[in-house]
Amino acid sequence: MDDLITFSIAVFTGFFAITNPISNMTVFLSLTQGADEKTKADINKRANIIAFIIVLVFVLLGKYIFELFNISIPAFKITGGILIFYIGFDMLQSKQSNVKNIKHVNIDENIAVSPLAIPILAGPGTIVTAMNFVSSAQPVHITIVIAIFAFMSLLTYFTFRLSNLIVRLVGYNVISVIGKIMGLIIAIIGTGMIIEGIKISFNLITK
Repeated sequence: MDDLITFSIAVFTGFFAITNPISNMTVFLSLTQGADEKTKADINKRANIIAFIIVLVFVLLGKYIFELFNISIPAFKITGGILIFYIGFDMLQSKQSNVKNIKHVNIDENIAVSPLAIPILAGPGTIVTAMNFVSSAQPVHITIVIAIFAFMSLLTYFTFRLSNLIVRLVGYNVISVIGKIMGLIIAIIGTGMIIEGIKISFNLITK
């Protein structure tokens, strides 16, 4: 039971850091600026549902994806760790992807698919994080990962829904600080994946 609790906390921390609903809330506001409340609500709902489905597919089919492309778990962990570390490092440096720097967006509900669902909510970092947790996990662990990401999707949905109120109460400066803290956590998670991948490779070589 203790192991499952520890695993659940690790999964929640990883997903919360990489999806970062507080920071992504400002992206949602910029992308939907000028839209009416109904359109915002529809985009919000659609984006989170699509993001959940994308991650669910990779969680359930991750094992078969590894086999199809002959991907070893150590290689995946090391490469994924480097990718996640890079994302966290960029956040610490206050760098944002071109997607997050869009200044003029035509209000269209298709933005729920791209760029909101992909790559902001279910980007490479989120997918790698999810697949890392289930790469060698039991069915109970897979269930926990799915349940926690479903909770994260709900949390993101309500964060986006209350985004105007949250920004007024908290302010952009506090949100920026939270983003940097999340970036540090993401970088640490990435480093941990790299170390774990190296350890697995070393154990396979010494056997």
